[in-house]
Amino acid sequence: MVNPTIKEQILSDLDRLSPEEQTRAAEFVHSLASRTPKGIPGRDLRRFAGILDPKSGREMIEAIEEGCERVDLDEW
Repeated sequence: MVNPTIKEQILSDLDRLSPEEQTRAAEFVHSLASRTPKGIPGRDLRRFAGILDPKSGREMIEAIEEGCERVDLDEW
């Protein structure tokens, strides 16, 4: 949650920036807000290595290839 005083100060500062500087500020804020959370270290995932049999692995690959990287224009 944002401290109202901090938010007010940021908005006040933004008002004093040029449009180009506001764009840069917006990009910076967006980059902070959309940082990818840290994942699990690979060493913690080793216990899952080799648990898929070849057939299951092929089925998973096929499902990914069939269902991913497609754009559903009606979704938005």
